[in-house]
Order: sequence, then structure tokens, then C-alpha cells
Amino acid sequence: MALRGAQKRHLRGLAHHLEPVVLVGKAGVTDALVAATDRALTDHELIKVKLPQIERAERAELILALERKTGAEVAGVAGRVAILYRRNPDEPVIQLPK
Repeated sequence: MALRGAQKRHLRGLAHHLEPVVLVGKAGVTDALVAATDRALTDHELIKVKLPQIERAERAELILALERKTGAEVAGVAGRVAILYRRNPDEPVIQLPK
């Protein structure tokens, strides 16, 4: 499911007050990091991920890898913080605009 522009904008607004719950270290996208991100997405649906201080292209690769391995969608990226969304199939909390 690809998010549309209005949906991403809505999610970014909801994520504004959130603090990062997952911190990516220098090791990158490890199995433990994927498991922690998956658990956080299941619990919250919408999370912020803090990325390491590396080049922009490397951060983009980390975000893409995390997106693929968790089945999440990137709602936005601001500097070193990425906003990830994955709908909870059992108990969805966030209602996306059409």
C-alpha cells in the first residue's frame, strides 16, 4: 500500500509531537534493530526513527532497508529522523484520509 501525499501529510502532523523510539546505531540495520522496529510499529503504528550522523545517501539506504524489512511506509524524513507507518491489521488506531 503506497501512501498518497495527503495521507503522508496527515501522518507527519500526527508524528510531530512524538519522540524517536528507535535509534539506529553505527552497525546499521541489524536483526535486533528490525525486531525492535517491528515491535514498535505493532504497538504504535506510527513511530520516529533516529538515524546516525552519516551521509544523506547512506541514511536513505538505511531507511529503505528498514522500510523493506519491516513492511512499513515512510511518511517523511526530516534531517536524521524518519517517520515510519504500518497499519495494525488487528486493531488499527490511525484513520487515514481518503
